[in-house]
Amino acid sequence: MDLMEKSKAMTKEKFGEKDFQSIIGNLLRYGVWISLSVAFIGGIIYLMHHGNDVEDYSVFKENDQNIFEVIKTVFNGVASGSGEYLIFFGVILLFLTPVFRVLLSLFSFIIEKDYLYVVITLIVIMIIITSISFGFSH
Repeated sequence: MDLMEKSKAMTKEKFGEKDFQSIIGNLLRYGVWISLSVAFIGGIIYLMHHGNDVEDYSVFKENDQNIFEVIKTVFNGVASGSGEYLIFFGVILLFLTPVFRVLLSLFSFIIEKDYLYVVITLIVIMIIITSISFGFSH
């Protein structure tokens, strides 16, 4: 069997559970590495500009922004090259990595027609959405 026939045979095969497990594993692996890299680069930039600053941690300042304002602020900060916002963006990417894993699992369970796990995964997604929504509202 030559390469062309193998390729045709592979495209005819059903997209299997092993394929999803590989994708999910790579998502988790690369998601963590990318988020850590972004935060590390942000840390270097932050220290280059603010390495000698003395921070005052005696007073906690609460942020009254909603989630959409926070995301807009972070993206504007990243676009301007702010080290502080690059660190924050890295943390957001780190948080989103397992969320994307849950979403990929949902698609995997839908394709496999495993409806019990589809329902369980949807419940987990609703818990995530609810916790994010209430976490930023007052």
